Amino acid sequence: MANPKKRKSSSAVRTNRAHQALKKTALNKCAQCGKAKLPHTVCTFCGTYRGRQVLKVATVAAKAKK
Repeated sequence: MANPKKRKSSSAVRTNRAHQALKKTALNKCAQCGKAKLPHTVCTFCGTYRGRQVLKVATVAAKAKK
């Protein structure tokens, strides 16, 4: 396996690590219920996508009965 011949300077290490920072996740509001959701995904709260009902989401009361 290859090993480095020389020690990498601290500035070279920092410039390589400059691209490793975490980015914020983009969130959009659901058009139906107004909750935050990931873009291009179904809303987990109401189950709609692009104005259409896609998933049947159980209500909180129905989940408590189970």
